[in-house]
Amino acid sequence: MTDDAATAGLSGTPLLERHLALGARMVDYAGWLMPVQYAGVIEEHRAVRSRAGLFDLSHMGELFVEGPDAGRALARALVTDPPSLAIGRAHYSMICAPDGGVIDDLIVYRLGEEQFLVVANAANTAAVSDALAERLDGMRVVLDDRSRDTALVAIQGPASRAILEQLMDADLGALRYYAITEATVAGVSALVARTGYTGEDGFELFVEWERAPEVWDALTAEGAAAGLVPVGLGARDTLRLEAGMPLYGNELDRDTDPFQAGLGRVVKLDREEDFVGRAALARVAAEGPRRRLVGLVVRGRGIARHGYAVLSDGTETGHVTSGTQSPTLGIPIAMAYVAPHDAGTGTMLDVDIRGQRVAAEVVPLPFYRRPS
Repeated sequence: MTDDAATAGLSGTPLLERHLALGARMVDYAGWLMPVQYAGVIEEHRAVRSRAGLFDLSHMGELFVEGPDAGRALARALVTDPPSLAIGRAHYSMICAPDGGVIDDLIVYRLGEEQFLVVANAANTAAVSDALAERLDGMRVVLDDRSRDTALVAIQGPASRAILEQLMDADLGALRYYAITEATVAGVSALVARTGYTGEDGFELFVEWERAPEVWDALTAEGAAAGLVPVGLGARDTLRLEAGMPLYGNELDRDTDPFQAGLGRVVKLDREEDFVGRAALARVAAEGPRRRLVGLVVRGRGIARHGYAVLSDGTETGHVTSGTQSPTLGIPIAMAYVAPHDAGTGTMLDVDIRGQRVAAEVVPLPFYRRPS
């Protein structure tokens, strides 16, 4: 870690020196010193869409839940049904407050009959760990926060499989989407998951903290001929926005429930096991959400940024949560919360962009789907 970072009180990932050597522009992200870009956001974005990109995600939280009651305990804590997962599979989930507000969105992996891995967002790891500890209390289960012992390296893009399988002892073709397996990558023991946050095929590798540089260097060398590039948080954000994936703090927060975000499908209200937030979420499911997340394409000039007001016939109907000029589509896109009656596909609204009303059309999410 650099002296400047230490002075600023930021944490560094095990790949910090690699980022600095590559000339990355570093920023404070949730208390971590992270690369926001290397060569440039657009170049990195397009590399992932056409070739492959390498990401350092070691700031994410890794919480292992183990014991005879592990599945049942998580079913009480989360809105999904982890015991229904087969060993080696994963699903997208959320942990909600009693009022239904989202504390964090998560990926839950089932590693064994009595072992699960819960991956939390960096800014929310402590909150998720504390909530799980409270909700698992009294059950035959151990919660082990290994976030500072586990590094996470991701390779994403159409060339990612061809690159990674040259370094592995496992058959990537047999690894399904949202599945995980134990493997050796460049001589390093790893959990390899076919998951990601870009809208492309790709893989996320969980390895011991100290071994992350070996994996990073091996992927960099193996991927050079295929055009693999390191990718920072800037392009990660534009990639996930094109793919219609929510970002906590933008599309999700404590004042937002899953149904408002268009993610009610992950809430399993029909199971026997009760869970925190169930009653509140059942009411929303029955009555309908008070606002809805939509995709917007700006039809005038300008980019709709986070926080900009969205207007319907001159009256504010909501606000933009995320927006950018899409590097893939070449048009300004955004996600926004609006009143339900303004959420229909094709509805014309306005976004207040620096005092100017600019036309925007409601469109289905996601904006981008990878070619099949």
